[in-house]
Amino acid sequence: MKRRDIMEKIETKIIKVNEINPEEELILEGAKFIKEGKLVAFPTETVYGLGANGLNEEAVKEIFVAKGRPQDNPLILHVSSIEDIRPLVKSVSKEAEILMKKFWPGPLTLLFKKSKKVPNIITAGLDTVAIRMPNNPIALGLIKNSGMPIAAPSANTSGKPSPTSADHVIEDLYGKVHMIIDGGSTGVGLESTVLDLTEEIPMILRPGAITLEDLQSIIPNVEEDLSIIKNSNDIVPKSPGQKYRHYAPKADMLVFVGDVENMVMEIKVQAKEFISQEKTVGIMATEETKDRYGQGIIISVGSRKNMETIGHNLFNTIRLFDQKEVDIILAEGVELSYIGTAIMNRLKKASGGNIIKV
Repeated sequence: MKRRDIMEKIETKIIKVNEINPEEELILEGAKFIKEGKLVAFPTETVYGLGANGLNEEAVKEIFVAKGRPQDNPLILHVSSIEDIRPLVKSVSKEAEILMKKFWPGPLTLLFKKSKKVPNIITAGLDTVAIRMPNNPIALGLIKNSGMPIAAPSANTSGKPSPTSADHVIEDLYGKVHMIIDGGSTGVGLESTVLDLTEEIPMILRPGAITLEDLQSIIPNVEEDLSIIKNSNDIVPKSPGQKYRHYAPKADMLVFVGDVENMVMEIKVQAKEFISQEKTVGIMATEETKDRYGQGIIISVGSRKNMETIGHNLFNTIRLFDQKEVDIILAEGVELSYIGTAIMNRLKKASGGNIIKV
């Protein structure tokens, strides 16, 4: 397949697939597209992925064109069984075996030393490759029936909030990909945890639903990369989501961290000031605080008592503020523990590092 011009429109086929019991003939149709070197957007349990044959360099190039993605940003290979990874890597450690049996299929990506079979475009020229097995019957069926690992970053325009529904994919990539499989809303709503097992100390490069605390129960010496919390535009990314601003709304965004009472008070002060400047203000509140703001466009992202709801709703909430054309988003932060670390990592990226301690 020849690399197409970025402005060229292509016909996008949209198919609706049962998210619990996927229709075999529809999955086979999607797998045929993958085999032909075409792009297929599909649901996983985390976010929607933009898939191509992970062993076909020309097909993978199309991912970067469709998304407008920098080529120094590595991709993740998706497999349908543990055995699928062995031709793709130099070796599999005992730690990796334990983690795969515990968390796969699921939202955990592992970094291995790559074999020669993996194209350099997948790894941005690095000697490591990121691999995971998604916990979604549509994704697993697509991978299995295509007979190859599928390279799949999030199915959105690069830099925008990750897609958690087919509508989000259509908004960003219609006319740029060959097929969009509509499998309903994703469950987790945040991209997978990425864990580097290639160094002496296991290192979380991107936090997700499999948390530091989860991993420490199995490998106690695991640590988190400093880029998770700190701004890191000068690093060489070993994992998606490390270097560039991601998940960004059209509006500016400020994220407030600290005591909940202090956050509410400061957001109310800031909202009043921005409104006095005739700006449209969006407030990303929680179920516990949404009724305490008298001004602005207020959207609850979820409950502090069930942080998974915040993760599930985060990207959709950012897109809702885009639809409402706000000028500024004032967002409540969450505690840096368990899935809260992943949520704050995404808010840091979405805001370009505009974090205000109160």
